[in-house]
Amino acid sequence: MSEAVADKAAGAVAERFTELYGAEPHGVWAAPGRVNLIGEHTDYNDGFVMPFALPHQAVAAVSRRADGVLRLHSEDVEGGVRELRLDDLSPESDKNWTAYPAGVVWALREAGHAVTGADIHLSSTVPSGAGLSSSAALEVVVALALNDLFSLDLRGWQLARLCQRAENVYVGAPVGIMDQTASACCEAGHALFLDTRDLSQRQIPFDLAAEGMRLIVVDTQVKHSHSEGEYGKRRAGCEKGAALLGVNALRDIPYADLDAALARLGDEEEVRRLVRHIVTENERVERVVSLLESGETRAIGPVLAEGHASLRDDFRISCPELDLVVDTALASGALGARMTGGGFGGSAIVLAEEPDVDALTKAIQESFAAAGFTAPRVFEAVPAAGARRLR
Repeated sequence: MSEAVADKAAGAVAERFTELYGAEPHGVWAAPGRVNLIGEHTDYNDGFVMPFALPHQAVAAVSRRADGVLRLHSEDVEGGVRELRLDDLSPESDKNWTAYPAGVVWALREAGHAVTGADIHLSSTVPSGAGLSSSAALEVVVALALNDLFSLDLRGWQLARLCQRAENVYVGAPVGIMDQTASACCEAGHALFLDTRDLSQRQIPFDLAAEGMRLIVVDTQVKHSHSEGEYGKRRAGCEKGAALLGVNALRDIPYADLDAALARLGDEEEVRRLVRHIVTENERVERVVSLLESGETRAIGPVLAEGHASLRDDFRISCPELDLVVDTALASGALGARMTGGGFGGSAIVLAEEPDVDALTKAIQESFAAAGFTAPRVFEAVPAAGARRLR
């Protein structure tokens, strides 16, 4: 998002805040959604991921309160202002959208930070349920605003940890740390190589346009929810695999030792599949980093396709729409393609030469129409800035 567009968005959200609450906000903040280039479901296994921020973002106008009241409003959800008392906030007590910002306030206070209340108005352009971290953007923008307004002096990775806790405990969704860290810490023009065990980070330059390529996101319009059971089953299966193999997390299984580890799992076929995906996916992330740093950007395409096959066949979280995007894109000349996000719907990414993008997009749209699927939403993904204050 350009500075001019960001300033316009900030102005609109601030104006709406004033209409709702009768006074101008103390500030306006933004936090982006993300696309994960490679490294899926590795984050809750202490592994490697490589997301980058999207221009799509959640924007929040916020003011401090000192009376223990939290007032929430979203431009994107029907209904008026919701008013909550901070002392009444408790995990899994709220099954509405308000659980995400309220959970952040709860997590901050539980960690001992003196947040005494707030008025918040939110607006987001991150597609919901598309695997692009709309919930993390909502959490991070609220966390950053409260961090600034209450002078908490927390760093991006610390805010990410608190937002993850809000979603794990308050919302009840067993997500890893990647989404919140991407939203809080990504930089424009870069992908974030993140070690989710210690949150060490490297910003990897990722400028496809300079090399004549583009990355497009295909939102299948198939909605998903991480708090539903299948995501949790995969996480529990990974934890079982780590326990059976005697390691703290599947991150601790070296790629070179994978065959031996699988043999030790015996007839635990479902666990074997999960372990194989996590170990090979960590290796794929490291391979992509190496290729990008050596200037072999086009060579990451086949690695993306490998990742999709692993998610489809071993982790079993794809769906017909995601497979159709990937199969059509690869058959139509894409450099690479794979599903991105938690799975069971959401989005796929397609890496292509710039001149091929229109033809690829048309082929995907036609394949969806022929299959009787809802038309997908297609847009370009350009690495954007992470969470920041707009005014």
